[in-house]
Amino acid sequence: MDDTSSTSLWRSIEQPLGALRDLLVHLDRSHQLLVMTCWPPTVRHKLWQIVREISDHRSTISVRFAPVDARHLPWHDPNQHQIVIVVDLSCPGTQLLLESAKQLLYYRLRWIVLQSIADELSFQGWKTCTDYQVLDRLPLLVSNEVFYFCTDPASGRHVIRQQYRLSVAPNASVTTMETFGVWQPDKGVQLESNAPRPTVTSVRRQNFNQYQLRASLVILHNETLNHLDDLHDRHIDTISRVNYLLTKTVAQALNATVRFTIVDSWGYRDPDKDRYSGMIGELQSDLADLGGTSMFFTQDRIKVVDFLSMTASTRASFVFRAPKLSFTDNVFLLPFDQYVWYCTVSFIVLSGVLLLVVLRTEQRYTATSDAGSHSITGLSDTLLNVFGTTCQQGSFIEPKTAPARCLVLLCLVVLMFLYASYSANIVALIQSPSTKIQTVGDLLASRLKTGAEDTVYNHYYFRHETEPIRKALYERKMRNKDGTENFIPLAQGIELVRQGHYAFHVEVGVCYKLISETFQEEEKCGLQELEYFKVIEPYYAVQKNSSFRESVRINLFKMREFGIQGREHTLLYTKKPRCVGGSSFIPVSIVDVWPALVTLGWGYFLTATILIAEILWVRIRSRLLPEDGYFHH
Repeated sequence: MDDTSSTSLWRSIEQPLGALRDLLVHLDRSHQLLVMTCWPPTVRHKLWQIVREISDHRSTISVRFAPVDARHLPWHDPNQHQIVIVVDLSCPGTQLLLESAKQLLYYRLRWIVLQSIADELSFQGWKTCTDYQVLDRLPLLVSNEVFYFCTDPASGRHVIRQQYRLSVAPNASVTTMETFGVWQPDKGVQLESNAPRPTVTSVRRQNFNQYQLRASLVILHNETLNHLDDLHDRHIDTISRVNYLLTKTVAQALNATVRFTIVDSWGYRDPDKDRYSGMIGELQSDLADLGGTSMFFTQDRIKVVDFLSMTASTRASFVFRAPKLSFTDNVFLLPFDQYVWYCTVSFIVLSGVLLLVVLRTEQRYTATSDAGSHSITGLSDTLLNVFGTTCQQGSFIEPKTAPARCLVLLCLVVLMFLYASYSANIVALIQSPSTKIQTVGDLLASRLKTGAEDTVYNHYYFRHETEPIRKALYERKMRNKDGTENFIPLAQGIELVRQGHYAFHVEVGVCYKLISETFQEEEKCGLQELEYFKVIEPYYAVQKNSSFRESVRINLFKMREFGIQGREHTLLYTKKPRCVGGSSFIPVSIVDVWPALVTLGWGYFLTATILIAEILWVRIRSRLLPEDGYFHH
């Protein structure tokens, strides 16, 4: 392009570039200007000077020039929201570039469209607002930020316009025109006094004019379809019913309607086709705009859908009644701290040794002893006597001297207090619930049986768990030896929890309704929760890169701030029941005295073993010794 052409081109776009400069002042977060035009170097240099003038008064704006080619679009730039792209419709290939941009036209990026051809009717490069038919063929959806300069034929003013549609389908929605501002050479860009406020696009475009949104809803029980708008059986499909009401509220806030499609799962991924079924599949296939049921935030779903907001403050956990303390611990070892046990054993040994010394001395210096008195032969006798005193079985020793009597009296008094403390603690511990089951590993090691509600997400997560402890829990406690699995209905699982020694994996806000209705007051005490899934609370989702994303997100946040979400959650979910009746008396069972029975059994076994060994030893020795030996029969 020669100098004459460059001068003519500059004159034709001098005013639009001035308007571009004034427009950039109103665009926050614009830190990079990507110019994709066919302009000569002289015009590019003047544009660079204009942008530098703006940078002197605000944050720095970098300028980058690129050919008119879709390959140079910032497809994967993490800072897309800071980029403003400038194009010139007069440059060859610009229309093809805009058509190839696809979602970049309405997602994150901002565009400024210029027209550089000058003639008398277009006011030195300003086209009339009816000369942009090319924009009508582009997917300028509701979230787009495409600005173009034109002249209003009615008033003759230079205006900055925007336009958007709600759908790319033909005749699906009309094009809405917006006047962002009016440009004057001496005043710059003046926002319209009657223009909607604020200037943030997603906040400004909240009127969808009864456009029909499509929402996919996960329903696991057909009867729920008859009670989506009431509170009948609110413990069934609760998470779907909460989000159903929130979705209708979002549509109402946007002045839109909503059409629901019903699916029976959130979606499974087909690794061969890289496609999902269920609700995620409908979002992925553009059969739905909104995910009407919130779902768990997982890594594999991030590539398919956009997660917006947590709309259901609930989670799935193992719910169980805390078992008796004797179910998880040996209550006979719990009353005393380990150091008290050390001191008690040391006291018994020391008392036995001292008692042996005192009694031996007493026997040595006493000429005669009573006929009924017992003679002490060794340390084992005294230790056995002290141990019997410890267990409050009395003493068979009859001390005669004052030192021996003082020692025996001291042992009786000290061991009486120990025995009283020990016995009182045992009674209290037998009535106490255990708090030892706090992790998945504790549940795996415990004797509790486990089950889960028969839902699609429980089936999926339990079967596909790869973490070693959680996988072991599924293999050893959820899957039976005959191949069946412990996925059972909600009511049956809650009844097993009521009976005790059973952990049921269920959505906690749902199960507490049945617990409140079926449990006795004392049975509501000791309820515990144990989280199995390592996922955060469910999120509301929409199509990936959806143009409705920000509009829906803003209204979801509003519903949370205004209390609408909390109201729906309170109506449909039940909080954990309070323990107001206290715990009832628990009778002693075999499990409580099992350590004592085990000790008794080992004692019997050891006694029998020693007896048999002694008999065998005597017989063997009698055969080896001569008849006039030590043993005579």
